[in-house]
Amino acid sequence: MNSSPSLDGTLPTRTERDDRTRLWAALAALLFVPGMLTAGALTLASESASRCVTYGERRTPGLPAWLFEWGVGVGVVALVVALAAPAVRVRQVAVAVQVLGECTALLVILSHA
Repeated sequence: MNSSPSLDGTLPTRTERDDRTRLWAALAALLFVPGMLTAGALTLASESASRCVTYGERRTPGLPAWLFEWGVGVGVVALVVALAAPAVRVRQVAVAVQVLGECTALLVILSHA
């Protein structure tokens, strides 16, 4: 643990030292790509999606594509905020928003199964 004073002479608080929100934000962003590939594979493995791709049969549409785009966009913006924000509470909220956006995007992919 680093207990040396900061530039202004104050010691960092315990929450600032032990805060790992930047790590969690980066980990969530890195795991989003394999999650997206897995969700795509599961979607293509479904019977209705396979018939749609193979025979061109019509099927019920899933959630709209704009929801996927907004989910990914919100996740990227929240990632930047989580990595750049100086306040711990702002980073915690940004990580929660990032995970929510990424889950929304994955849900859109799975809705096409």
